[in-house]
Amino acid sequence: MPILTREEAQALLKKVLAYSKADQCEVSVYGSDSGNIRYARNAVSTSGGNLFSQLAVSSAFGKRQGIATINEFDDASLEKVVRRSEELAKLAPENPEFMPYLGPQQYGPSGAGFVQETAAIDPKKRTDLVAASLDVSRRNDLIAAGFLENTTAFSAMMNSNGLFAYNTSTGGKFNVTLRTQDGTGSGYVSKGFTDVSKLDVTSATTIAAKKAAGSKGAKALEPGKYTVILEPAAAAVLLEQIFFNMDARSADEGRSFLSKPGGKTKVGEKLVDDRVTIYSDPWNPELPTSPYNGDGRPQSKITWIDKGVISNVYYSRYWADKQKAKPVPSPDGAIMIGGSKTLDELIKSTEKGILVTRLWYIREVDPQTLLFTGLTRDGTFYIENGEIKYPVKNFRFNESPIIMLNNLEELGISERTVSGESGAEMLLPPMKIRDFTFTSLSDAV
Repeated sequence: MPILTREEAQALLKKVLAYSKADQCEVSVYGSDSGNIRYARNAVSTSGGNLFSQLAVSSAFGKRQGIATINEFDDASLEKVVRRSEELAKLAPENPEFMPYLGPQQYGPSGAGFVQETAAIDPKKRTDLVAASLDVSRRNDLIAAGFLENTTAFSAMMNSNGLFAYNTSTGGKFNVTLRTQDGTGSGYVSKGFTDVSKLDVTSATTIAAKKAAGSKGAKALEPGKYTVILEPAAAAVLLEQIFFNMDARSADEGRSFLSKPGGKTKVGEKLVDDRVTIYSDPWNPELPTSPYNGDGRPQSKITWIDKGVISNVYYSRYWADKQKAKPVPSPDGAIMIGGSKTLDELIKSTEKGILVTRLWYIREVDPQTLLFTGLTRDGTFYIENGEIKYPVKNFRFNESPIIMLNNLEELGISERTVSGESGAEMLLPPMKIRDFTFTSLSDAV
């Protein structure tokens, strides 16, 4: 299926709804056109494209609900998927948490995340971008492995209560790992983009190349508590544990880091350093997202942590109704307000510390305190008197992002980054943290 216009999507969804015999019916459709190129050992290994489309029908009889999906769009198939969803609904038990589908909603502008230049990327463009990355690798006598993907997509939903929503988007991700010829040095970089003109693969790969070459001959440091500078990609895998776990129900039911004894929560309390402000904004030019969420609720600009204070949590419609609260939907992206210093300036201001390029293999230790463990990788360096002195062997760490954000010393300039664990995209600053806990050494590169 091609990328449907607003009018085409609306006509398709109206046709599907016309087949419905349920008390309520909701139909959503999604389509994407993506391309990718993968390379390893300094040569392209695969190149491909993927056209994907799916239509989902949700039918309800009272509190009984059934959902069926299909990727065929002829009239017979469309009617068949509606009938199937109705059959499933009649077989299903009543859902005590079922909420009636929404009526008409007011949304902000759609298509904020659509850039024509990105939508026009073709195999030649992807090849040229990867060629630029490989040129950096070969010139530095390194071995590169990377992946570049871009996607153009649309989504739309409509229901029998009068709701209609539509959005288009473009985006992509680029990452590359560079290794020295002997395999003892490694550097990594990852970038997300909406507008491909903002993707500079040469600059990104050059940064990874410097880390790879500079991380040869790593020395062992004793585990312990250190001042660290976390680059945005390293900070992302810990900060997402806060941002994507700010669910009201989990907090109210005592299953969250926001829970307190007696059914109370920490909403409204200062939890981290007052320099920490995290918000979401569907129309942020550097990280645009959809103007509506999966159940059709409008998204808006919301501050979640305001100068260290937990100011908002997100609610499902059911839980908001039960708690007599505003049904705030969960956001698609996180933005943390940073400072004015570059990464180099943060390094220059550090008397003694460790620069961390990336954290990985993140595992939960304690959900109540958000304590996590994991490893550094792809470039870990010792800093002394404002200069990187030498590479150090990788560490295992045990740390909570809550404690981490209470040990904040400085923030750098925010930039778009991609979590190496979940793939979530965020705008985050590099950050200097004191007393970061390293528990043991790792021989892995």
